[in-house]
Formats: sequence, structure tokens, C-alpha cells
Amino acid sequence: MKGNNGLKLFLVFALISVMTYICFAGSLFGLVKIPGVNDIVPGIDINGGIDAMLYAITEDGRKPTQEELDTAKIIIEKRLDKEGILDRNVTTDLNAGRIIVQIPWAQGETDFDPDRTLKKIGRTALLTFQEVDEENIDEDGNPLPTGKKVLEGTDVIDAYPAQHPQTKGMIVVLELSEKGKESFSEATKRLIGKRIAIFMDDQFIEAPVVQEHITDGNAIITVNRDKLEEAVKEAKDLADTIRAGALPFRMEAKHVNSISPLLGKGALDVTIRAFIVAFLLICLFMILYYRLPGLIASIALFMLAIMTLNCISWLGITLTLPGLAGVVLSIGMGVDANVIIFERIKEELRSGKTIKAAIDLGFKRAFSAVFDGNMTTVIVAVILWRFGTGPMISFALTLIIGVILSFLTALSLTRTMLQSVSDLDMARKTWLYGVKEV
Repeated sequence: MKGNNGLKLFLVFALISVMTYICFAGSLFGLVKIPGVNDIVPGIDINGGIDAMLYAITEDGRKPTQEELDTAKIIIEKRLDKEGILDRNVTTDLNAGRIIVQIPWAQGETDFDPDRTLKKIGRTALLTFQEVDEENIDEDGNPLPTGKKVLEGTDVIDAYPAQHPQTKGMIVVLELSEKGKESFSEATKRLIGKRIAIFMDDQFIEAPVVQEHITDGNAIITVNRDKLEEAVKEAKDLADTIRAGALPFRMEAKHVNSISPLLGKGALDVTIRAFIVAFLLICLFMILYYRLPGLIASIALFMLAIMTLNCISWLGITLTLPGLAGVVLSIGMGVDANVIIFERIKEELRSGKTIKAAIDLGFKRAFSAVFDGNMTTVIVAVILWRFGTGPMISFALTLIIGVILSFLTALSLTRTMLQSVSDLDMARKTWLYGVKEV
């Protein structure tokens, strides 16, 4: 083996060893803490949680409108964001006048109180407009609450998105009560050129700049976005959020079910065992059928699985059972890529090419097929991620990560190892590549 190829092979195995250690130890040899497989956040279908129905209780006994339910849904999602609960499923049911909420247990939580959690996310929101102290900001440059209130949510009669008559951009129009008109007029007279921050329970929402003295009780907030679709969505969300400060109903939790983690963990254990058995059988088939390339492909597939788990942990992606299925599917894509490449190598060997030339031509001529197959899968996964909800997002993200990594490992890791090993005298026999001597 030439020195250069020997070094490449050594570096590949060193990389595999380091990534494997990080994956299971959660650190870089005890020196630096790096998230590993034990730090992956499990989803509600694995770790358990609650499934609750929040019914709207109105003063006149009527059912809420879809617009009112959407407003309440945004408030609940913002509260969950504030609590760091990103793997959730919040949906509205207009016919029953309710919002259905599914929330996972926290990692390692043993004393789970569904009522406490629901009270935290379902209580009436307090919306405030406050003066801004430009010296009192967070690390992102957003203003912090000052307590100097200009308006409260009850001062806003209505808020709705509209198109600016001159710029054609999106704005949010505010209609204020008589009390709100006086307070807002006084504040905008003093604060021209300065910002007024909007907070929901001390959570920063927006901080528009006062452009002029407003006396008629009708204010506008300009939404600055390059794309019209993004501006329309942001204007609608902001209007819904502002209206929520004067929510016309309270939410009452009924039919609260605690989802036991035992079922999810049992399904997870079965899935992991099935994955391990399937992975070993695939490796055995690859070695028996493709021999030396099959052995190298098995090592690359192991690296693919390790790197996929590491990326899920590093990116903080919540892993659900569909997400785990995405990991398994990406391993299958990696096998498919290697099969295409090795069949091309066998064809070149049968035509009389040398081992070295067959490997180079095999990878070169299989590239387009491998690239097309992986790219179409990524496109579908991106669509699922963009329009999906809940566990579907976990599946799409793990599939995207896994397919990209399978493409890279098949065309770089496998190729580097195969080219390096082919320099050995004992590895220059065609039967080691599944081809009889030509």
C-alpha cells in the first residue's frame, strides 16, 4: 500500500472511531461536552406526555369562530415555545369549539402534572405595549420589558392585516378604545422616532418605530419582509397575537389523558432491535455477494448510522418513531447507492479493466444514478418538512439528514477506503470483487 493511501485509510478509521466515541460517550474523550445519542430528545410517541382538549367557554355560551380559535392557538404555541416544548401538536376543532393539544413529557421527568402544564399554557394572555429603554436589551438586540405601559390588550378593539395603500406592503391595523386613544395619542406625541415594544406575558413580539403623532385611535404596524407571502403570514400572525390580549373566552381543559411512555418505549425497543438485526443481515449479504467492497460498504454504513444520530443530537431534533423510520430509510438509501456503484465496478472488471480503473470508472459512471435517486428523495422530504406537522416533521428532517449523509459516505468514504485497499497485492484479485477471473 502506498504511503498516501495508507494515511487516508488511517484517517478514515480514526474519524469513524472519534464519531463513534462521541455518539455513545457524549463528549470528546472527556475533554469537551458534545451531545451524543443519550442527549437526543424523544418525542411524545416514545417518551409519553399528555393529550388534552381545551374547550372555549364564552360569556354568552356561543361557540367561538375559527378566527378566535386561531388566535388562541397562536397564544398556546407561543407559550409552548417559551417553555422550550417544540415537539407538540396543536390543532383546532371548529365544530366542537375546542383546541386539541398534545405535549410530550420532558426528558427524564418522573413527576408529570398535566393540570399544571395546561394551566401554564391555557391561562389568559396579557398583552402590553411598553416604552423601550434602548440600553435594556437582550443578546439578540430585542428590548426587554420596562413596565412603562402605553397600552394593554383590553385597549385594542380589533387588529387585522391589510395592504398599505401606497407601498402595497403588508401592515397590521389597530383599532383602539376611547381609553386607548388617549393613552396612545399622548405616547406617540412623546415617542416620535422611538420604538414601542409589544409583549405577550413579557415575551417580546414586535417593536415598531413611532412615525407620527396618532390621535384618531387607528394605528398601523408595518411588516418588513422581502417576499409578499412571508409578509402576509407575519401580518396575520401578529394581528392574531394582538387580538389575543383581549381574548373573548377562557379555555377549560377537559378529557385530559396522560399518555404512558411504556407503549412508546416498547415500540422504540422493538424498532431498535429490528434495525440492528436488519443492519447485520444487510452487512452479511453485502459481504457474501460483493466480498471486499461489501465489507468496506458495511463499515461506511456503520459510519452513516453514527453520523445520522450525531447530527440529530447536535441539531436538537426531537426524535419520534416516524423520525426513527427516516433514519432506517436513509440507511436503505445508502445500501442502494453502494449496490449501484459495485455493479458498475463489476461490469468494468468483466470488460477487462484493471482493479484501479474499474473502481474509478464505477464511481464515475454510477454518480448520476446515485445523485438522481438521492435528490428526488430529498425533494420529497423537504416538501414533507415544509407542509407537515408533528411527527411528520421529525420523519422529514431525519430523512433529509440521512440521505445527504448516505450520498456523501457512498461517494467519499467508501471510495477512499476502496481505492486505498486496492493498492494491496492481496486485494488485486477480481474474485474479491464478486467477479470470476477474466
